[in-house]
Amino acid sequence: MVLTRRKKIDNIAETIPPLSINGDPSGELLVIGWGSTYGAITTAVERCRAKGLSVSSAHMRYIDPMPKNTGDVLRSFDRVLVPEMNLGQLLMVIRAKYLVDAIGLNKVQGKPFMIQEVQSRIEELLKGK
Repeated sequence: MVLTRRKKIDNIAETIPPLSINGDPSGELLVIGWGSTYGAITTAVERCRAKGLSVSSAHMRYIDPMPKNTGDVLRSFDRVLVPEMNLGQLLMVIRAKYLVDAIGLNKVQGKPFMIQEVQSRIEELLKGK
């Protein structure tokens, strides 16, 4: 019965839209998030792209199941940064399910990410390239 239920959930992936990328479809860094991180991620990525950095973003609207193209999107980038307002649950799923060595940026303070926090981490990761 557990397998039957899992198959029903997995089949939902056929009806949800693919994960879309804001920016280039491949490159050095993908910043992926979900929920309340949208604004900080989007603005930080836009600012970094304006500086000429190779960074794009994606925002998860569906977590279980994830869009069918999630693995392809993740593997299209050299690195993946996952800012989360928790201890890194999405990061753990991405690492386990897609075998991508994603990097976490976690904040558990009851306050939202500041744009500069995400932007600084993006610039740190891309500075070494």
